This record gives sequence, C-alpha cells and structure tokens, in this order.
Amino acid sequence: MQEKRIIGRIEIVDLPELGLYNICAKVDTGAETSVLHCNQFEIFEKDGHRYIRCTIQGHPDFTFLIHRERVVKSSFGQSETRYIFITKIKLFNKLLDIKLSVRDRSTMSYPMLLGRNFISGKFLVDVSQDHLAKNI
Repeated sequence: MQEKRIIGRIEIVDLPELGLYNICAKVDTGAETSVLHCNQFEIFEKDGHRYIRCTIQGHPDFTFLIHRERVVKSSFGQSETRYIFITKIKLFNKLLDIKLSVRDRSTMSYPMLLGRNFISGKFLVDVSQDHLAKNI
C-alpha cells in the first residue's frame, strides 16, 4: 500500500496540460468533486462525443472531452449539472490524474477546490498547515 502524503488546507498546484501554474487551491474534504474556476463555458457535440469549451483565467477556447456528467448540490443547496473532464495535476513534483469540473468561482476566495474524489487514498489533510505540496 502506498504511503499517503500530507497536504495542507491550501496548496499551490500546477495544471501543466492546461498551461496553468501556481494555482491557489483550497483542499475541501466536504466537496466530492474537484472544481476549477472558469468565466464561461459551453457544451457541444462533435463526432458523437460531448465536449466542454471554456474560458479559464482569461484564456479562451480550452476544449475537453466530457468524461461524465453529475448532478451535484452546491453549498447553498441548489442542484446543478457538472461536466467532468480528466487532466493532470502536479503536487510534490508528481503528475497525477484529476477529474475536474468547471464553474464560475469569481465570488469565491480560491479559484480551485480539491475534493474527496482526488484526495481519497492519496493524501491526508492537516488543516493547520498550508503549502505542503510545493512543486520545485
């Protein structure tokens, strides 16, 4: 069994496949799915597959194959459909697969949440610490 690394309440992460670096992410054990801020998105079909096209940190036209769709309840109790795609995240100088959804988080303190589906089995969370998974 792989030893679990300890991460803090807030981590700085990279999403190299998206060209996004030094993203401040809140570790949220109450959230099932990890989420990344995007300004806007649209869903479209091409060749029998569904895709999501979105604007992330001012960069338009990120396009991802939708891995799956989930109906989730927000922290305010509202149900919404989330579109999940798979990419890579870098923590502790290691690349890991992460399933991400996107939504407008402009009113939130952190542009990204790391949820239970990503944390579980890989990490323990020390909520008294921040920035334990620094990439060098």
